[in-house]
Amino acid sequence: MKKAGRADSTFDPEAFLTQTGVGRTLVALKKDEVLFSQGDVADAVFYIQKGSVKLTVLSQRGKEATLALLEAGNFVGEQCVAGGEVVRVATATAMMPCTLLRITKKEMSRVLHEEHALADRFVAFLLDRNARIQADLVDQLFNSSEKRLARILLILAHFGKDAEPDTVIPKISQEVLAEMVGTTRSRVNFFMNRFRKLGYIEYNGGLEVHRSLLNVVLHE
Repeated sequence: MKKAGRADSTFDPEAFLTQTGVGRTLVALKKDEVLFSQGDVADAVFYIQKGSVKLTVLSQRGKEATLALLEAGNFVGEQCVAGGEVVRVATATAMMPCTLLRITKKEMSRVLHEEHALADRFVAFLLDRNARIQADLVDQLFNSSEKRLARILLILAHFGKDAEPDTVIPKISQEVLAEMVGTTRSRVNFFMNRFRKLGYIEYNGGLEVHRSLLNVVLHE
């Protein structure tokens, strides 16, 4: 019998995150379908296998803000492993048809405690998310709306990642971009038209982002 806290050399994190099993079930969502809502009891972690998910928060006055866009390979609802009864602080909605693996809080806590390979992967995700949140905060505090929009487009196109960037990003509405930037749709439309005229982006069966858009972010 394996002792708690000792890693199993046969454990495969990829298999765990892509296959159903004890405490793990597949969830399929249609576009715009809600995965969980703000205020729900957090009783599971989700791993995105396919598609992308939008995290939004609603203020008491009814104002909605987009916190993040999460894609395949990301976890959603990870706060539930914090211990005790935790409620969702945001609403998760599918931006396109999605497939996710639902992992119960009990099973996720167990495997994080026993399997170092998955724990390392989960911690790496949390550190990356924390760094992104801090960068977003600095962006909101000190940068113009135009720079914030350019940064978001570059992030969506994966510029700055180790792998080659995806120059064509999935379809995303200007309303969502406005929520993420913290401005109006008309301002986003104005900046997008400017970026297009300057050759930073183009519409060619999708939104194509060019490396030259970095000039907006780097320019003082």
